[in-house]
Amino acid sequence: MADARPPGDAADASPSLGLRPLSRVQLDTLLQELLDRVGEVTASRERLRILLDAVVSIGTDLDLHSTLRRIVRSACDLVDARYGALGVLGPRRSLIDFVTYGLTDEQHAAIGELPSGHGVLGLLIDDPRPIRMPDIGAHPAAYGFPPHHPTMHTFLGVPVRIRDHVFGNLYLTEKRDGGEFSADDEQLVAALSVAAGAAIDNARLYAQAQRRHRWLSATAEITGVLLGEVRRGPALQLVADRAREVAEAQMALVLLADETARELTVEVAAGEPGKPLLGVTVPGTSGLAPAVRDGHVTVVDDLADVADWSAPVPAGLSLLVPLAAGSRTLGALVVTYEQGSAGPSEPDVALVESFAGQAALALERARSQDQRELLAILSDRERIARDLHDVVIQRLFAAGTQLAVADRITVRPEVHQRVNAVIDDLDTTIREIRGTIFQLRGAEPGQFRGDVRELVAEAERALGFAPRLTLTGPVETLVPADVQPTVLAVLREALSNVARHAAATAVHVEVAAAPDRLTLRITDNGVGMGGAAETGGLTNLRHRASEHGGTFAVSPAEPGTRLDWQIPL
Repeated sequence: MADARPPGDAADASPSLGLRPLSRVQLDTLLQELLDRVGEVTASRERLRILLDAVVSIGTDLDLHSTLRRIVRSACDLVDARYGALGVLGPRRSLIDFVTYGLTDEQHAAIGELPSGHGVLGLLIDDPRPIRMPDIGAHPAAYGFPPHHPTMHTFLGVPVRIRDHVFGNLYLTEKRDGGEFSADDEQLVAALSVAAGAAIDNARLYAQAQRRHRWLSATAEITGVLLGEVRRGPALQLVADRAREVAEAQMALVLLADETARELTVEVAAGEPGKPLLGVTVPGTSGLAPAVRDGHVTVVDDLADVADWSAPVPAGLSLLVPLAAGSRTLGALVVTYEQGSAGPSEPDVALVESFAGQAALALERARSQDQRELLAILSDRERIARDLHDVVIQRLFAAGTQLAVADRITVRPEVHQRVNAVIDDLDTTIREIRGTIFQLRGAEPGQFRGDVRELVAEAERALGFAPRLTLTGPVETLVPADVQPTVLAVLREALSNVARHAAATAVHVEVAAAPDRLTLRITDNGVGMGGAAETGGLTNLRHRASEHGGTFAVSPAEPGTRLDWQIPL
């Protein structure tokens, strides 16, 4: 007997799941949502591909500036921004570089100077966290755009970090579709900033390695100089030139210290801004001398603030590295960087310090070589003095004695007169030879007379002509060794003032030593002082004279000027 089934329940009917059939509208809606999701996935994949391409792109070059430009361009492409910039942070909340994208050269020139980190740009500097704005101009911190600046509304800013250090900030503005930057945009740029930090770090390490190589090459060059004959002037000039070139600085100076390291004198300079500083003396009251005396490596914000220079010095951070040989401080190497630059990094400081050590060795070897030559000269002088005393004077004295005997037996008045004249000439000659012997044997190791001549000869470079020099009296023996550096510093400063201000065509230098007084007189035929006030250099000369109980006076010379500097001995 067949089984009984309910009506309409066919054996081949599908079992029911309790779902109601969907209408066509509902199906269309679901299909559209599915298509939207597929589009979002596709767009996300495309943006991830762009992000990966950007990450690969910014790591293809090790030049720092090229890497920064590539990062900005990639960030703009990633979020479809019209304008982009990467601000590099320097010391004390400052922007030391501002790499842009989307601006033409004409727009750059019209805008003018780089931003200084105020306004909205300063928000990321003060609080390095991502920030988005629908309208940058409506923000309370908006600082305003300079003239000729393109119109900007939407804004996205993300910090760029190198490990725990914020290197700079990415600024993106004006999304091309007219909308606002989204949270996805922020995440993409934040991801790019991580890769950017790694790329920047690699570029900086590569640049540091290149700088290290240049410093080592320069140090090897100085070492090569040490192996040969060392002359102080050319050796120190080489040190200053290489320090400026390798540090990519605007100026380098080599300062030499006196015996107490309380005063520093500019011996050589590299870089056009430093040329007028040759021969300038920095007194011990400045901020430089204590740092050199204590052997500290110092970073100076502005050289003009720490010393009373008698010539203009360029603005910018300066690195001051003492030149020390053993326990002796010989001077300092000063490297001045461009104004607004980041200045020296810690590795750079260590490299400059090592380079300065080689420079100090060159200076010490030159000094030792000069001392050996001086000892040879002094030995030769002693031999000459001995021969003059033991041979020449004795023969002259014997000749004079014989003439005196002959004079007693002569009867003719004219013969008597001539014999006495010859005897007087012999006495004068003997006195002159004895004076020469006294000067030869009394020469101090400092070679003061030679130092004066050398200093006057060096002034020809700055003056454009050779000054005339007159030395009167035994300056080698009457001028004490502790006073000689002061006299040389006064002469150097005075000649430097003439070169800078007098516009002279002739200069006469007179150094006169008497038993009780030393007089230094410099006369030029320049434009004169007129009613001009006394400069810092002349004030230094007056101060040096008063320190030794002396006087200093400036008077017209018709034409020109005469400087009289006197101290008691």
